[in-house]
Amino acid sequence: MAKTQLGARVDQDVANLAKKRAADLGLSIGDYLARLVQEDASGLRARAVDAAAGFLAEHQAVFDEAEQAQQASRGAHAA
Repeated sequence: MAKTQLGARVDQDVANLAKKRAADLGLSIGDYLARLVQEDASGLRARAVDAAAGFLAEHQAVFDEAEQAQQASRGAHAA
């Protein structure tokens, strides 16, 4: 498929994040942005966020309990 060049202006912080994330994934900036757009347009990103939110809501008590136990063990070492 032929590629089309797009131009966009973003804050330097956003540009740096995009470059780092693309490099982490072994992608060019263009391929990384294309992936993001395709995921967004397909609803994949929204479904993943919804699934993560549901998981956290369902298991929040377990996370809270683990965090409290960790804080308690830190307090015991400090004494």
